[in-house]
Amino acid sequence: MIPLRDQNPTSRPAVVTVLLIIVNVAIYFFIQPHAVTNRGGGVQEARFTYEHAAIPCEVVNDRPLTQSEIVRSLRGDHEGCEEGHPDSPAPFPHKAVYLAILYSMFLHGSLLHIGGNMLFLWIFGNNIEDRMGPFLYLLFYFAGGLVAAAAHIASQPHSTVPVVGASGAIAAVMGAYLVLFPNAPIRTVFIFFLILIRDISAKWLLLFWFVSQFFVAPTQGIAWVAHVGGFLFGALVALLFRNRLRGSPVIAGY
Repeated sequence: MIPLRDQNPTSRPAVVTVLLIIVNVAIYFFIQPHAVTNRGGGVQEARFTYEHAAIPCEVVNDRPLTQSEIVRSLRGDHEGCEEGHPDSPAPFPHKAVYLAILYSMFLHGSLLHIGGNMLFLWIFGNNIEDRMGPFLYLLFYFAGGLVAAAAHIASQPHSTVPVVGASGAIAAVMGAYLVLFPNAPIRTVFIFFLILIRDISAKWLLLFWFVSQFFVAPTQGIAWVAHVGGFLFGALVALLFRNRLRGSPVIAGY
């Protein structure tokens, strides 16, 4: 199922959501190197990712990866994290391994990756921003991303694979949307033997997405624990503060 848009009007422009989308898109197209657009781009892309993206092994051990760890990771040994502070040199010795968690929220691995993330952010983010207000929404977005990253790191502390994408933070937005707007109609594309476009309630779409993280995402190399952690965080925050959030139009159920 692919959501196209929701029928859930807002009372103000979604300034923060639009800015987040612009920043993500600008970084992807104008800052990140890509293998398909540059000569030697594969090497540049890998170097950029290991230099700037969050990596569980680095965060757990409070140090950048060593040369040998990166080489093993590129060769397929994704759990080759050396304990403590090894003597072998690090290609990026000045990397801020904790700030990299924040940087990773603005990096994406492909056009499909960023396109899907930005679509979900636009559909679900504008209403959450409308409810929370721009400042609290921005704090919530980054907090969701940090919780999602923490969940992934806790599940794979020895991983040397860089983690990129805004999906953890967006999952938090989706979790909040489930609580605050469960019956909002979402225009959705269903792709089975035929392609159908129908309106379904947000709760069914979002619950389907959440359950799929346990079965589909793990087979595709996706950081599914980050998605689950972010989603649960967003739903919990919305549940705790639902009565304090500003009102919004009542949406008829489907």
